[in-house]
Amino acid sequence: MKSVILAAGVSRRLYPLTYEMPKCLMKVGDKAILDRQLKTLQSSNISEVIIVVGYYRELIVDYVKSHYNDLNVKFVINHHYFETNTAYSLRLCNDFINNEPFILMNADVLYPKEVLTRVIDSNYNTVLAVDIKPCGREEVKVVEGEGNRIVAIGKELIEDNSLGEFIGVAKFSKNISSKFMNSLDQLISSGGKSDYFEAAIHPLMSEHDIYYEDISDLPCIEIDFVEDLEKAQKLVKSDWFK
Repeated sequence: MKSVILAAGVSRRLYPLTYEMPKCLMKVGDKAILDRQLKTLQSSNISEVIIVVGYYRELIVDYVKSHYNDLNVKFVINHHYFETNTAYSLRLCNDFINNEPFILMNADVLYPKEVLTRVIDSNYNTVLAVDIKPCGREEVKVVEGEGNRIVAIGKELIEDNSLGEFIGVAKFSKNISSKFMNSLDQLISSGGKSDYFEAAIHPLMSEHDIYYEDISDLPCIEIDFVEDLEKAQKLVKSDWFK
């Protein structure tokens, strides 16, 4: 199975820490965030990794080539990383995904291998890792239907109606893969270049079953702010990361 890591963003909310380096190369504990993701993918027998780069892309490319020359990695460049978002970055991967099933993750998520194991081994063909908890305005929230189905996703959802936070790790089936890309096309052509890719998932839910796996018992965090980074430094001391 292929995997896509979205690592093109500027990470303005972490300035000045990201003035001279991309967020994914920041260290949490003794390893960069990207190290933790790539090592987890390696140990999960992922055959190919596609990394979308933009901001300080040379640093990421050089780092991966020097540390992971035994891993099948392809780089996709988002030249418009300042004015676009993850929807645009993911759409650039269409030719590499080629209507096949794939794992998708944001490059700023700290998670133990067990998260990826649950997603890959899930009985559901298309599944999102969800931290079941009360959410605030900044989290990408999901609303639950029957039987672990997700019926809505987005930051703008009413917090009290939400099941929890989609942490940015997901698996998409071959059946949904091409439809997801078509939905991204429609989103971008209608002016959504600066939208998150979740905005292209939401329209699929009326015709396709998209499920969640509960990972709320595991130490995970999407690192957007300095406070998140500080929390991540504590979480990484958990036995789950040993």
